[in-house]
Amino acid sequence: MITLGEFKQRRKALMRHMKKNAIALLASAPAQVRNRDVEYPYRQDSDFHYLTGFDEPEAVAVFASGREQGEFILFCRKYDETKAIWTGKHAGLEGAKEKFGADEALPIEDFAETLPTLLDGKQTVNYPIGVDKELDRQVMAAVNTLRGKTRTGAKPPEEFVALDRLVHEMRLFKSPDEIQTMRKAVEVSVHAHKRAMQVCRPGMHEYQIEAEMSHECMRHGLRHSAYPSIVAGGHNACVLHYTENAAQLRDGDLLLIDAGAEFGNYAADITRTFPVNGRYSEPQRLLYELVLEAQLAAIAKIRPGNTWIQPHEEAVRVLVKGLVKLGLLQGRVYKLIRDEAYKPFFMHRTGHWLGMDVHDVGDYKIDDKWRKLEPGMVLTVEPGLYVPPACMDVDEKWRGIGIRIEDDVLVTQKGCEVLSAALPKTVAEIEAFMEAGR
Repeated sequence: MITLGEFKQRRKALMRHMKKNAIALLASAPAQVRNRDVEYPYRQDSDFHYLTGFDEPEAVAVFASGREQGEFILFCRKYDETKAIWTGKHAGLEGAKEKFGADEALPIEDFAETLPTLLDGKQTVNYPIGVDKELDRQVMAAVNTLRGKTRTGAKPPEEFVALDRLVHEMRLFKSPDEIQTMRKAVEVSVHAHKRAMQVCRPGMHEYQIEAEMSHECMRHGLRHSAYPSIVAGGHNACVLHYTENAAQLRDGDLLLIDAGAEFGNYAADITRTFPVNGRYSEPQRLLYELVLEAQLAAIAKIRPGNTWIQPHEEAVRVLVKGLVKLGLLQGRVYKLIRDEAYKPFFMHRTGHWLGMDVHDVGDYKIDDKWRKLEPGMVLTVEPGLYVPPACMDVDEKWRGIGIRIEDDVLVTQKGCEVLSAALPKTVAEIEAFMEAGR
């Protein structure tokens, strides 16, 4: 887990990256109503958690380097004994300082009134412009208040900078503690995928497999998924973000599971595709091994100095070459790639950044050029092939097969490490593992 010291280091790093005579503001995520007076389980805004570790709604964090009264001010809810009886403990003002390292803690009700004083004399305000309408309104109201007092010496800010870019570049590079936290999320997710492989039988429903995975994650102390699980049997696997998870699993079909747990606000994101009955048919095996070949080739391109796009380009090259060999595409490989003729079967990128968000933050290009991979980055590698059941341009034996293989990969000093390597991936490994569980 992330220590109080690391949160403090992050705030210091943010303030070093800010311009001189600047201030930063960041609001917590609001509680979300599910229906009437019932709320969804609370999940803090990732940027807010990254800088504070504070996981309560109705809070605003202020970062002001060189401020004599304290550089980290946290506006939050005062402790309420009655509220604690109904909904549980919360930090309060004292807890904000003692447990979360705030230099100063003030009631959230005082934020709007205090904001003009905090902004007075500051040249630059950093905040997520256009993301939070209420924060936008409060900032502009405070600025206008200062503008109305310029004759008395007030100095309103003159520059407004999106805080997101500064924080997101920081979040792209994972610290040792972040990597350990992600290892835990991945480790438990691997257990869940293994359980799915071993309990799967024809006649079960997708939601039953999902329930088994949720049980395994909770059994290891991880109560929340990083995203809605995709448990897609048969033709459903050709729908990239299928989450209905209600169909019955049929003998002879494949089951694609894209699921990951969240631990300490960090995500795992893993996909495996395996046979419902434990044995791949010949067409399934041929397509699966092609996707696996593409994935291994992409992973081999992950090392410092290579660009973000190189793993994707390598996966596309392998997939197109294989599709020509299997007869799903006709023509010269280089021309098919140039014309993107593969896109009816592979329509997404080979991966994305991974971290506090499953599709994590961070630029993929710098100055319009694909950025180079560096140690500490974590990304997914997930090529796939999807042959819709209505695709009449290919032999019937391929129709309705959807396959994706996804692992979580850490860029290291000399290459990369597959964090999810403990999960069976080859045809032989999966079939043997499923057989052993029956």
